[in-house]
Amino acid sequence: MLPRGNKLFSIVHQTCPRCQTGPLFVSGAYDLKNFTKMPEKCSHCGQRFELEPSFYSGAMYVSYALQVAIFTTVYVALRVLLDPDMDVYMYSIIAAVIGLFPVTLRLSRVIYLNFFVRYDPSFDKR
Repeated sequence: MLPRGNKLFSIVHQTCPRCQTGPLFVSGAYDLKNFTKMPEKCSHCGQRFELEPSFYSGAMYVSYALQVAIFTTVYVALRVLLDPDMDVYMYSIIAAVIGLFPVTLRLSRVIYLNFFVRYDPSFDKR
């Protein structure tokens, strides 16, 4: 189990990086109408989630790294397990990227926000 105060706790549980209590998203990852919606600020500590206009544009770089990890994982898994034709590689990677897009987008936002906001134990009063 991850202890509170660890950046990984906030990333895995998708909670506010400052108090690690308030949720970062208003719905589940596969609620396709609302999967990108975030509250303006934390319901527990009041931390603003968009630190400046277009703040999450920088999360594209984190998302790119996550997508490369997905490409590599799918390719290596197929190569080791099946060694199929090139078409299977292409379709499998495209399916994995599209299927995991909501998760990747949310995870990139959480990781990016954690770069800039520190955990403050004084706000961790459940």
